Amino acid sequence: MKRFLLSFIAIVTIGSLGQLRAQNIIIPVETAETALVLQADKDKNLSIIYFDKKLANKNEYEQVAAVYKQTGDYTQVLNAAYTGSGSRNLAEPAITVTHADGNNSLDLRYVNHKVTRESDGVSLLTVLLKDPVYNFEVTLFYKSYFKQDVIEQWSGIKHNEKGNVTLHKYASANLHLKGKGFWLNQYFGDWAKEMQAEETKITHGIKTLDSKLGTRANLFQPSVFMVSLNKPASEDEGTVLYGALEYSGNFRTDLELDFQDNLRIISGINNYASPYTLKAGEEFITPMFLYLLSHKGKGEASRKMHDWARNYKVLDGKGQRLTLLNNWEATYFDFNEDKLKALLKDTRKLGVDLFLLDDGWFANKYPRNGDVAGLGDWQVNKTKLPNGIATLVEEAQNNQVKFGIWIEPEMVNPKSELYEKHPDWVIKQPKREEHYFRNQLVLDLANPKVQDFVFNVVDELFTQNPKLAYIKWDCNAVIYNAYSSYLKNQSHFYIEYMRGLYNVLQKIRNKYPTVPMMLCSGGGGRVDYAALQYFTEFWPSDNTDPLERIFMQWEYSYFYPAITSANHVTDWGKQPIKYRTDVAMMGKLGFDIVVSHLSEKDLAYCQNAIKEYNGFKDIIWQGNQYRLANPKEGSVASMAYINEAKSKGIIFNYLVNNRYGEGSVYPVKLKGLDAKASYRLKEICLYPGNNSPIDAGKTYSGEFLMTVGFNPQVNSGRTSVVLQLEKAGN
Repeated sequence: MKRFLLSFIAIVTIGSLGQLRAQNIIIPVETAETALVLQADKDKNLSIIYFDKKLANKNEYEQVAAVYKQTGDYTQVLNAAYTGSGSRNLAEPAITVTHADGNNSLDLRYVNHKVTRESDGVSLLTVLLKDPVYNFEVTLFYKSYFKQDVIEQWSGIKHNEKGNVTLHKYASANLHLKGKGFWLNQYFGDWAKEMQAEETKITHGIKTLDSKLGTRANLFQPSVFMVSLNKPASEDEGTVLYGALEYSGNFRTDLELDFQDNLRIISGINNYASPYTLKAGEEFITPMFLYLLSHKGKGEASRKMHDWARNYKVLDGKGQRLTLLNNWEATYFDFNEDKLKALLKDTRKLGVDLFLLDDGWFANKYPRNGDVAGLGDWQVNKTKLPNGIATLVEEAQNNQVKFGIWIEPEMVNPKSELYEKHPDWVIKQPKREEHYFRNQLVLDLANPKVQDFVFNVVDELFTQNPKLAYIKWDCNAVIYNAYSSYLKNQSHFYIEYMRGLYNVLQKIRNKYPTVPMMLCSGGGGRVDYAALQYFTEFWPSDNTDPLERIFMQWEYSYFYPAITSANHVTDWGKQPIKYRTDVAMMGKLGFDIVVSHLSEKDLAYCQNAIKEYNGFKDIIWQGNQYRLANPKEGSVASMAYINEAKSKGIIFNYLVNNRYGEGSVYPVKLKGLDAKASYRLKEICLYPGNNSPIDAGKTYSGEFLMTVGFNPQVNSGRTSVVLQLEKAGN
């Protein structure tokens, strides 16, 4: 279908006197709603001349520049598609190099481009740029997803100079935006305080979002962000750009408001402590930078990103997920075979799919009875589990549930056999005092032997226990004293570590392509779309207080679909079990509680809620998500999930303010319905003995529910209300 193809045209521009001027090559990257338009001028400078709503007449893209009367561009490269340095450029570069002869300049000129159709709705544009003086080239890749308005951009850098070239900066993408002001929505946090949002107007100069942690790169500063154009975007109005680097290591995004009042965005691997020596003939491939532009607010942008992620990026994004019971909060490190067998019976009693054995099951010389020892020694602890993991897997099968296990294979405790045998496998400076993060250090994944070791940790678990059904992969430490005893060039360390990690994950997925794996990093310290190619879900935060989780899950939901968010019911917080469970159902439900400690009614509620969740979880995972009432703006939070047919939906409503008399004073306006259809609303997931004040027999038009709204009757006596929406007559 032609409309799904990336189009490109060469336009001959005619001057006012009708005389032929030099040819400009116009290269639009078009999706359903937007166009990113590149232009190669007569001097072969490749620029971004437009990034906005798609125009029906492609010939008009070239006229855009003439309608702006801004300060002149002295350099002629402010809007470059991939900005070099050391020649004409006066702004932040996307790439900086030192050539084999010591020269620091780079001037990239257009050579050619081509478009290939990868699948229905997915096209790839490649643009080759070369320096006219040096045998140095960069290939720009633009992968566009027509329906979702998503573009993934990355770069391939190589040369054939007589000697090595040093890359000092090597961005994935370089965007140029025009607007009457720009507002940045960024995130910050720490352990148990992930995804804290703040929005500010972008002022002149450079704002940098970055991480230098090596691992757990998102701990303090996630790599996702939004930029609103012209005015701060709301949920349903305004122009907003979503950006996210698909990379699990050190990242850097520069946002520069230049002297023309245009915004330049440059994103890629953080070049901190990482000049890269590029050999002749070698190609350096950068990670993908993901972005999409919406003209209908943040809500539409997030729904398109969710759709893209489920269909193209997340491992098994259209598949199923397992509901689990974790032993961590029930036992911590203190357990034995009998305790775990009792918990396996509780797993079946609760009605979930899988039991997850967390930290503490391994190590013998230095037993893993706390977080100070044993990490790296992945032999089953004979005192706790004399019959091994296989007995527990069998016991799980006898209880008609599956069995999963926790690992942290990238890390090591100094008090471990692994550390004693292979001190050269550990990341540490040879002449400096060791500094620990959670009593542990990081293994050197730049070393192929360490890569083999980490792969074998997983492989041996599955070889010895073929029916193992789930892996929780943790990563709790950041990198201190970065040094690899394996690498000769230490400036390559951070890059080679990530290459090693991805090598291991790819090898695991080649052998075990479908086993569910949770991406955990002391909370949400590592989630990104490169990692989610290997993991089915991620752990948003160790903070499972349901009130806090409402706010966190709200912010995560702008960038990641609900099917990827592992939400567990725990004893954190003071809210009742219904509130805790309802919050956890807004994603991939799990439990981390002592089932035997639940009251009869609490247990009955959980059992029934799991059954009801199993009936509507596909709507949560695959439906369109609508944020209805923002917890930061009122006393009630409300989130809806509506299926593609607009015939069914689930609406979660919570009280987030415990002051006297607070509740849903005003109706909540629904979204995403068929205005002409009739709907019924029924309260579900009721606590035993409670009756709903909501009349399930009434019908409402979609127009009424979206224009006037519906009151879920949230108050201090009904702090959590779950509504099922169905089209009348279904």
